[in-house]
Amino acid sequence: MSIKLTLWVILGIVIGFYADVAPLVPLTCLVLLLSVLFWTGKRQPREGFPYFELETMATSLCLGIFVVGMATSNGMPRHYSDQDLVKKNLWHLKVREVLKPNPYTQRYIAQVNLVGEEEKQGSILLVLPSDSGRTKLRVDDEVFVLSRPETIQPPLNPYQFNYKDYLEKQGVYHQIRSNLESIVIEKNPSPTLLGKAQGFREHIISKLKKENFGGDELAVIQALLLGQRDDISESTYDNYKNAGAVHILAVSGLHVGILLLLLQFLLTPLERLPKGKTLKLVVIVLLLWTYAFVAGLSPSIVRAVTMFSFLAYSMSLNRPTNSFNIIALSILTILLVKPLFLFQVGFQMSYAAVFAIVWIYPKLQRFWFPENIVIRKTWQLLSVSVAAQLGVLPISLFYFHQFPALFFVSNLLIIPFLGLILGLGVLVIALALADLLPAFLVDGFNWTIRMMNSIVGWVARQESFIIKDIPFDAVQLVLGYFIAIALVTFLSRPKWKMGLVFFGGIMVFQVWNIWNETQLQQKEALVLAHKSRNTVLLHQTGRNLKILSTDTTNLGSLALDYAVAERIQNTTLSPLKNSYLMGQKRLYIMDSLGLFPLEKQPDYVLLTQSPKINLGRLLDSIGPKMILADGSNYKNVVLRWKKTCAQKGIPFHYTGEKGYFDFNADIPKATR
Repeated sequence: MSIKLTLWVILGIVIGFYADVAPLVPLTCLVLLLSVLFWTGKRQPREGFPYFELETMATSLCLGIFVVGMATSNGMPRHYSDQDLVKKNLWHLKVREVLKPNPYTQRYIAQVNLVGEEEKQGSILLVLPSDSGRTKLRVDDEVFVLSRPETIQPPLNPYQFNYKDYLEKQGVYHQIRSNLESIVIEKNPSPTLLGKAQGFREHIISKLKKENFGGDELAVIQALLLGQRDDISESTYDNYKNAGAVHILAVSGLHVGILLLLLQFLLTPLERLPKGKTLKLVVIVLLLWTYAFVAGLSPSIVRAVTMFSFLAYSMSLNRPTNSFNIIALSILTILLVKPLFLFQVGFQMSYAAVFAIVWIYPKLQRFWFPENIVIRKTWQLLSVSVAAQLGVLPISLFYFHQFPALFFVSNLLIIPFLGLILGLGVLVIALALADLLPAFLVDGFNWTIRMMNSIVGWVARQESFIIKDIPFDAVQLVLGYFIAIALVTFLSRPKWKMGLVFFGGIMVFQVWNIWNETQLQQKEALVLAHKSRNTVLLHQTGRNLKILSTDTTNLGSLALDYAVAERIQNTTLSPLKNSYLMGQKRLYIMDSLGLFPLEKQPDYVLLTQSPKINLGRLLDSIGPKMILADGSNYKNVVLRWKKTCAQKGIPFHYTGEKGYFDFNADIPKATR
């Protein structure tokens, strides 16, 4: 029953989020449905039309819509968005999360407390310039800033990561840009449990930094034990990702599961006491949540500890329990409190892996159970790795477009020792906090982490086994799970009907690929991309992509993102010319020389490198139908051109404001 309820709540969350439903409507429906549900529950006949079940589904659906509406504060009367966001106001913000900085900015998720003198609510992105000489804000810090919120900019190029959409799925819709000189930090902010947890984690990290750990080793220790990944070098992180072992660097279900098994073993003597099993369960759950507190109460650790708290309860019952119901109940609990977790990749991959392990692992063990203990343990570890990888494979391909074929090697070499590493790490942290950490333990743990990094690095260097840049869309994601479920079901109980379902799924998958290939062969597109200090045109003909640019070394990831999404096989680089003919339409590109085109009335004029021209005279003399400007121009010059075009009634498109321009579309198009 918990599985059905969870599925309907999930459907309600999805509907409520994308349909943008205010919470008042589902709340009204909930009140009515609950009263009807109580009445039909008393009178539901054992046979006949299932009124009670249908009303339970409808209630669960409305509950999902309601909780996501509350989480996004959509339509709430005290939400900050009901203010006039055009004019400046004094904002009182409380930092809730410190995001990973980039070379230019430090970003924070902040809770809105006051706007002017009115109490408000909601979350907002606070963006400050990076300054190594100034103290960064911490969780629970409260600041006053006089500013005007801005909408978060969507991606300016096709198929780039949509940071705006990512933040919206966390209930964040606007940002405030300021600097440390323009904000006032409150001296005595009110503390919260989350702030105390983050502060305690920072205290532990400061203690560890005083010890003689290597730089890369300390960064991995922080990630492995405390969930703090900001200090990991890009090369080390890429090694773990390419080796299929990046889950080791995130304190999540793997770590909490190992910790639960250790606690189950170490606390076995408690069972001899009166009510010993209950006492053991309480102690285990308390220790798990203590570890979550030490790790900073990050979203990944909170959902992992929640799930394994339910699992610890089911283990204490000491009777056959449906593991799927326990997992579904933990999902339901988490989503009722934090419904937006549903849209986080970590949440999706964690539960996909857990479901796959619970379902597939026992089947693999029944398939082969070696008598030799060494072979048996190796087969068990391999079975867990294969089951988990099968569970997350479609999601991984959809989001990350790569597959590490040697994932089982890194897992076989590391996972058996991860319990020892975690146990030793907890001991290191405890001794460091008490200032009793001996040098030999530091050296031993440092060597252990260095060896783990070396193993992962060796696996990652086997580049021929790392399949990258795999195009995988949403339809393939759904079909991939359909095929995987049908395959496991068919191999478990070989029946011709399930075999037909499996092969039917493969056929539909292939038909979709063939249809995409047919559409691709007929496609021709020309896109003006946005890139600072550069002009980039992407010309696609079928599976071929020609990159036309003034500086082919300054492309970033925009060409690769486009090539992966469009299934491009061949990419070539070419210098820009001044004029291009696209069917019946002509594009003229004006560079810093400012030479006027010889032909009158071109369809498009692209201004690049801030040419020193009188745009009004250009418009009058050649009569272009549209003016384009890209990221190679100075912004103040672009603003002047924009005003001139508005006065002349000529359409103007600036890629730094509206995003990329698709010449094949009837109107300018930007990703929104």
